[in-house]
Parts: sequence; C-alpha cells; structure tokens
Amino acid sequence: MWLRVNVLLLIALVLSSLFLVRQSYEHRRLFAQLERAKFTARKLDADLQHLQAEREAEATNLRVEQLARERLQMRPITPAVTLGTAPAPSATPAASAASQP
Repeated sequence: MWLRVNVLLLIALVLSSLFLVRQSYEHRRLFAQLERAKFTARKLDADLQHLQAEREAEATNLRVEQLARERLQMRPITPAVTLGTAPAPSATPAASAASQP
C-alpha cells in the first residue's frame, strides 16, 4: 500500500514540476513580448513628436511664403506689376426695358 501512495506522490511531483517549468517559460516569453511592445510604443511616441514638430515648422508663414516664391514663382505685389481692368458694361434694367419693342 505504501508503495502505491509513494508512486502516486512521485507522479504528482513530476507533473507539478513539469507544470512549473512550463509556466516559468511562458512567463519569460510574455515578459519579453511586453518589453518589446513597450520599446515599440516609446519609439512610436518619439516619431509622433518628431512629426508634429516637423508639421508645425512646415506650417509657419515664413515657410509658406518661401515655398510660394520658390515653387510657384510668386512675388510680392507692387504697383509696377498691378494691372487694372475696366469694369464690364452692366445691363441696367432701364436700358434693357427701352430696347424691347
């Protein structure tokens, strides 16, 4: 009878040891995965801050004016380059009524 109890206890000990080793391995794997995810999150956060700073720098008035001059060949307005146009003749209601028979 004692032999049977000892064998059962030995089997329980081996099974619990295997379970403990498996849980330990799983814990290490999950911890490593968590650390990689934290590193990726920190990197993405740094990239986001960099891109936001770049976007703010690109949207300044000075930068917009510089791009307008360089890419669009625009220049400041002066009276020397201003062209005037004559107003188009507008049809007045009295003139259009007189022309009808």
